[in-house]
Amino acid sequence: MKKLVFVMIAFIGFTMNAQKKQEVKAPVNANAPVFKFEKQVIDYGKVDLNSNGVREFNFTNVGKSPLVISKIKSSCGCTVPTKPTEPIMPGKTGKIGVKYATNRPGGFSKSITIFSNASEKVKVLRIKGIVIKPESAVIKKKPAMSAN
Repeated sequence: MKKLVFVMIAFIGFTMNAQKKQEVKAPVNANAPVFKFEKQVIDYGKVDLNSNGVREFNFTNVGKSPLVISKIKSSCGCTVPTKPTEPIMPGKTGKIGVKYATNRPGGFSKSITIFSNASEKVKVLRIKGIVIKPESAVIKKKPAMSAN
């Protein structure tokens, strides 16, 4: 009985592997717009609590047709991205703004997903950094009874 179960499991596993679908890549449009970002990751480094969390991703359309960003999504509500409202013409530059809410102390790593008509339809950018609490202003007093 055990041999039969083993044979059946092996047969099922073999047939499942044999039926893998081959990936079909969409043809690349040679005239499509193409993103060229200066940076794909913005490192805020160490920033103070409640400091300015606004940064920008700068890019150039190095393709042959206008670049239209249809939608931008962030990985959480603490990151608010903004996109260009007009198409970016070939050879021209654009900016994607991002504002991180620096009201939460600790490290962060968030993604911004861009949907467009570019040759790479979905592009993911990242921001990261550490929000630090300011040092407390504790005044050190000398003890009332001093050995001096």
